[in-house]
Amino acid sequence: MKKGALALADGTTFEGTLFGDTDNTGIGEVVFNTSMYGYQEITTDPSYAGQLLTFTYPHIGNVGANDLDEESREFFAEGVIIRNYPKLHSNFRAQYSLDQYLKKHKKIGISGIDTRALVIHLRDKGSQAGAIGSGSDLVERARSFGSMEGKNYVKEVSCKKSYQWTEGVWDPSSNSYTKPVFKDSPHVVVLDCGVKYNILRLLVSYGFKVTVVPAYSTRDEIKSLSPNALFLSNGPGDPATLKEIIQTVDSLYGKIPIFGICLGHQILGQVLGGKTSKLKFGHRGGNHPVKDLTTGKVEITVQNHGFTVIPETLKKEARVSHINLNDNTLEGIETDTAFCVQYHPEASPGPKDSEYLFKRFRELCQKELT
Repeated sequence: MKKGALALADGTTFEGTLFGDTDNTGIGEVVFNTSMYGYQEITTDPSYAGQLLTFTYPHIGNVGANDLDEESREFFAEGVIIRNYPKLHSNFRAQYSLDQYLKKHKKIGISGIDTRALVIHLRDKGSQAGAIGSGSDLVERARSFGSMEGKNYVKEVSCKKSYQWTEGVWDPSSNSYTKPVFKDSPHVVVLDCGVKYNILRLLVSYGFKVTVVPAYSTRDEIKSLSPNALFLSNGPGDPATLKEIIQTVDSLYGKIPIFGICLGHQILGQVLGGKTSKLKFGHRGGNHPVKDLTTGKVEITVQNHGFTVIPETLKKEARVSHINLNDNTLEGIETDTAFCVQYHPEASPGPKDSEYLFKRFRELCQKELT
């Protein structure tokens, strides 16, 4: 195995062992995820574009990788940082080792890192740029990345052409994804800012006809599809850079029901007058407590975001519906015709406490249709 290092923009370095595409250099914002499983779904989440992903769970790679567990068409994280990479993997569904999987996608990883020390450093100093590789100029390459603020990755991760999605959730009894058919299904247009497959599967399973369109589709292009509702997906980068998308959503707001997740939450938040700001180290993992202010219930949620909407900047019509119990940041907004959450109710991986929001979206659409 090839020796290498992770270098941070502040000059801090961690030596380790490289795996995957070791001839490559991974450069991006170094962040950490506290999930204990689902590393393949996490690394193929388009929201991680431009980021080097640190796993706090020490053993990553135990179950290998396969083509069915991908959450998008690519491995979008710029690289992975782990404590221990097992030499052997074991799972009846595995098609590749994690090393082979990274090589397939031309991505680099580094193991043998004291991830506890790294996460404490990021927690205290804040997320920052980093570089993984074997060169002598890693600190300089990390610094050349700059900040995630002002960066727009949506154009890179979004689909290039519209398409229909008909696949539902996984059915263990048939060992395949379902193909449900509903009568009078409301037609939802999904604005693809980096959508995860499980979002699309749940929309289908909750009774929607789904059309996915590129993120920069115009109002007229969306209206030509005769949608009954609009869904705003998750995605990477700084939400304040998405002026054109915000204007398009604003032109449709109040005319059809809208549901937003993660970056979609930040887009709808800006439509409702809100300003966004960068969090010190973000929220990423499968164990974040969120309180529903309407019911008083606490949900354990899946999160992946580095920016937040500032609640004090929202218009009066926007009601705060959810808050994060770790730091009291905004996690949900609602109006009479739209709602959004900062977390991921589709999970994959993670708890399913918040899946009810897809049912709520369906009910809102049915109300508008009757």
